[in-house]
This record gives sequence, structure tokens and C-alpha cells, in this order.
Amino acid sequence: MTEDEARRWINACFDVSRETLLVELTALIVAEAANQNLVSASSLESLWTRHIVDSAQLIPLAARHPGSWIDIGSGAGFPGLVVAILTDRPVTLIEPRRKRAQFLERAVAVLQLGARVTVVAARAEQYQAKAAVISARAVSAVPELLTSAAHLSTTKSLWLLPKGPRALEEVEAARRTWHGSFHVEQSITEASSLIITAKGVARR
Repeated sequence: MTEDEARRWINACFDVSRETLLVELTALIVAEAANQNLVSASSLESLWTRHIVDSAQLIPLAARHPGSWIDIGSGAGFPGLVVAILTDRPVTLIEPRRKRAQFLERAVAVLQLGARVTVVAARAEQYQAKAAVISARAVSAVPELLTSAAHLSTTKSLWLLPKGPRALEEVEAARRTWHGSFHVEQSITEASSLIITAKGVARR
């Protein structure tokens, strides 16, 4: 998928009027690159493919789970800010690193999303809330993530966890200590990228 193909995919799947905010988000990330590495330098020229579409593809998977969305380890805003731009959901961005949380706060203000988006500058363990959907991209292995964040979910919550080729190994490791319905979906961005979905998660 090229950058042009990625933008066409976004416009085909979502309200085309929201593309302007995504363009603004990418500009903010590129500008911030002089201050901190929100994303790898090598991916700055492929933000739409590597990050925007990679985040947006989670939204259809959550269609049957309306309500609030918590994104753990939001970093540059992926996937949480993309979800907030492309949907009308309340979104909480949890980011423990101070400089990244400050960037997220500025981005939320610039994009005028403050009515629906909350930035929490803390670790997931320190935050108390429940959400219909919980996402985490490149944060930690699934067993460790569930240990630190399961209190944010209910038995009806949907977990969406973009992963690399070791996704199946992480699922098997999680099943040793966690009940739940775990599945692995193919990402549309790369053949080696997978998405773990989980429901009914509870400790054994």
C-alpha cells in the first residue's frame, strides 16, 4: 500500500471531511520530530501507510462495541487520536511519558477535540475507568498488558492489539493465565502485521 492508496482507503471508508484533521495530525507529528522521536524517522515519509491506516483499520473491528475507547501508550496518537478523528467516540489517551503526553495535549487542542478526548499522563495501572474498547499498539506483550490494564475492562469490553508476527505466541502465553476469547486478524497494511482481538477477558 502506497501513501496515495492509504489516503484513498481512508476516504473510501470514512467521512471524507475528516481527512483534513488527519493531515493536520501528520503535520504536527512531523514538526515535533525536531523535539522528540514520536515515530521512527524512517516512517515519517509513510505516516499514512504505517500509522494512519494501521490505526484506522481497528475502527470497523469495534463496530459492535459502541461507547468509550481507551488507548494505552498512545505516543504520537496511534491509534487513539486517529480513532477520535474518524469517529464520535469519547477517547482517553493514556501516555506515561511526559513529553509525549504534552504533545498529545497540544494536538488535542489544535484539532479541537477537547470535548471528547482526554489525555492521561500516567501509567495504565494508575488510571481508574472502564471502556467499551481498549487498544494498545506496541506497548508490551499481551500477558503483561492484561496484568497492568485488565481493571480498565469489563467482561463485555473488546481489546484491539496490533502486533507483529509473534502475535500467536503472545496469545498462547496469555491463555495460560487469562480466560477469554482471543482471535488474530490479518492487518491490511503489512503481511507480517496482525491484530489480536480479545473479549471476556478475566484472570484464571
